[in-house]
Amino acid sequence: QLQASGGGLVQAGGSLRLSCVFSGRAFSYYGMGWFRQAPGKEREVVSSVRWSGGSIYYAESVKGRFTMSRDNAKNTVYLQMNSLKPEDTAVYYCAARYRDMASYNHWGQGTQVTVSS
Repeated sequence: QLQASGGGLVQAGGSLRLSCVFSGRAFSYYGMGWFRQAPGKEREVVSSVRWSGGSIYYAESVKGRFTMSRDNAKNTVYLQMNSLKPEDTAVYYCAARYRDMASYNHWGQGTQVTVSS
């Protein structure tokens, strides 16, 4: 139901834009999140937005570098990643939760982001 894409190999300081397409119904009623998991580390939230709108959350480590956006007409969320650092290397996942439920119940397959130094 979620298909993430846009990952790849980039040099430090470069940019990537991740996309996540939601193939279900009523996309606008879903809160969306971007998560990442680096080798040997726990999965962490990178950015999230409520279905009802409002401010977008960013992890401290990506503030000022990453921008999350959503296009309800295209059932898609994006994560624009600028000034990438080697520590951003991870598998990035998008996730959805209906009406901002306590937990995300739909997950994409993940897309690999590798930042070389």
